[in-house]
Amino acid sequence: MSDYPHLFAPLDLGFVTLPNRVLMGSMHTNLEETGDWNRVAEFYAARARGGVALIVTGGMSPNAEGGVFQGAAGLFNQRDIANHRLVTDRVHAEGGRIAMQILHAGRYAYNKDCVAPSPGKSPISPFPPTELDEAGIEKQISDIATAAARAREAGYDGVEVMGSEGYLLNEFLVTHTNKRTDRWGGTYANRMRMPVEVVRRVRAAVGADFIVIYRLSMIDLIPDGSTWDEVVQLAKAIEAAGATILNTGIGWHEARIPTIATSVPRRAFAWVTRKLMGQVSIPVITSNRINTPDVAEQVLAEGCANMVSMARPFLADPDFVAKARAGQADRIAPCIACNQACLDHTFAGKLTSCLVNPRACHETELVIEPAARPKAVAVVGAGPAGLSAALTAAERGHKVTLFDRAAEIGGQLTMAREVPGKEEFHGLVAWFGTMLAASGVSVRLSAEATAKDLAGFDEVIIATGVTLRDPQIPGQDLPNVLNYIDVLRGKARVGRRVAIIGAGGIGFDVAEFLVTGDSPTTDLAQWLVEWGVTDPALAPGGLAPLGASPEAPLREVTLVQRKAEKLGRRLGKTTGWIHRATLDMKGVRMIGGVNYERISAEGLHVSYGDARERPELIAADTIVLCAGQLPERSLADAMLAQGRAVHVIGGADVAAELDAKRAIDQGTRLAAGL
Repeated sequence: MSDYPHLFAPLDLGFVTLPNRVLMGSMHTNLEETGDWNRVAEFYAARARGGVALIVTGGMSPNAEGGVFQGAAGLFNQRDIANHRLVTDRVHAEGGRIAMQILHAGRYAYNKDCVAPSPGKSPISPFPPTELDEAGIEKQISDIATAAARAREAGYDGVEVMGSEGYLLNEFLVTHTNKRTDRWGGTYANRMRMPVEVVRRVRAAVGADFIVIYRLSMIDLIPDGSTWDEVVQLAKAIEAAGATILNTGIGWHEARIPTIATSVPRRAFAWVTRKLMGQVSIPVITSNRINTPDVAEQVLAEGCANMVSMARPFLADPDFVAKARAGQADRIAPCIACNQACLDHTFAGKLTSCLVNPRACHETELVIEPAARPKAVAVVGAGPAGLSAALTAAERGHKVTLFDRAAEIGGQLTMAREVPGKEEFHGLVAWFGTMLAASGVSVRLSAEATAKDLAGFDEVIIATGVTLRDPQIPGQDLPNVLNYIDVLRGKARVGRRVAIIGAGGIGFDVAEFLVTGDSPTTDLAQWLVEWGVTDPALAPGGLAPLGASPEAPLREVTLVQRKAEKLGRRLGKTTGWIHRATLDMKGVRMIGGVNYERISAEGLHVSYGDARERPELIAADTIVLCAGQLPERSLADAMLAQGRAVHVIGGADVAAELDAKRAIDQGTRLAAGL
């Protein structure tokens, strides 16, 4: 019997039966825009081989004005259809099914020709949209229906109509963006006319035996969003118009509530989907922060949905479903929802990948093949760079020995996992341990490797990480001064008032660690209160009335940096605002443009500007140093001095802000080429 009976139950859609209840949700990867359709095909084929029931592509534009950016991919002509046919043929050859998402970006389009129901500019695009007239609305509906017909011609098994996240169809639904007074605005019956007509026309264009998914925003998380009664009314109308399945959309892109970052609790919005169960007769899919088969099974067993959507977990591990079916859930590379290589890349116009799995979207370029001549390989350092190098080298057939001076693997990941909101790092470290145990790598912990120890190896990889940079502040040797390592590892007592020197990623992590009691990431009810989320049946859009207060901070914290810029400006593109908002909620004072004059028993003495004006004492019982790192290269330099060749990766190569993305990518690529 399966460990996941609900997850692996077939789903009968009438004209086709899906083999399990797992949907690979849509992700825009920028792969299609590369023009390398073999690469696109292999990305999706790998997930089909992994056993997912149905794949949904990234959003394809129905026309030029609807593209998320100028030149966004779509199905505009016969050449496009032929290119997409390469993808669908490859997926079908692997026994999979694939639907194309049709996404009209509306006022979110980073495109001077963008259109919307009303002329208001979105806060995430510099371009004011043109208000659609009657002919313009008809064009958008017709173009979406045409895209659906072309998708069928290209061999897709279905389409998903994107009606959530604040894109065009969602914009018609709410008074936040729809100010019209004609038959497309005003009453809700008028405002929902556009998405309902789109689904009706799409069904007419594709016929009865074709999957039509509608992605419905079940909680907008913006002012003047949909009420729950409106959500149900729309769901019923979309079903009547011909949809096969309803998928859950959560929040608009401009919402100031996180929805998929690592600090969001697992399955944080499954309760919203559950409210719709029984209101319609077609299957309903739930989504967001479902990243393990255990969580997915629980969601289905509780009756929250008929199917689960997981998107980024399939970046982390294309074989997610196959491993779960085989009873190997502990071998599934975990999505930690860090956003660093996926959403951050997407919104920066770069090719998507995955921190945990650098091969994601690089399947044809980063190939792991058996080594022509197996070698004896030493890896020194069991942080993310060293672990990825050791596992990849072992997978290729090399005989690998992994050394680390610490008593456990993980390196700086073991500190990251102690930060409230980063609990997913526990799973990442555990996964590395599982894979090491299965790999045949000889692991030597509590072992300080020397040049002599490494004499017999064909290849030596140095991944010794970083050492702390000395900020050279007078008074830094006082007993009230600690470094971030001792703080995060619980080796030192921290006072009630704290000044943190350095406001990069580590400084923000330490601040969150010091002000947070019980992590709201592990307590959904607390998290919802802190971020002001409520039942959309109680407040339109699911925004709680003002006045909800987060848990009181454990300490008074001041975060300071030398750079005269907004603190957190260099954090992740899609997550930096979350960290800033979290610290704001906890009353953390953030100061930039300071000079560190000295430290005393009373606290941190600073001044401002090149003229060192306005001297100030930041009263603090404890000063925590987060002032940067330097590469730990002593072993590498010693071996190079002896004329021995070594490979240096990770923090030992470049000491950046706990950059696990770069470290894992570097380790994997090096070992792939040995």
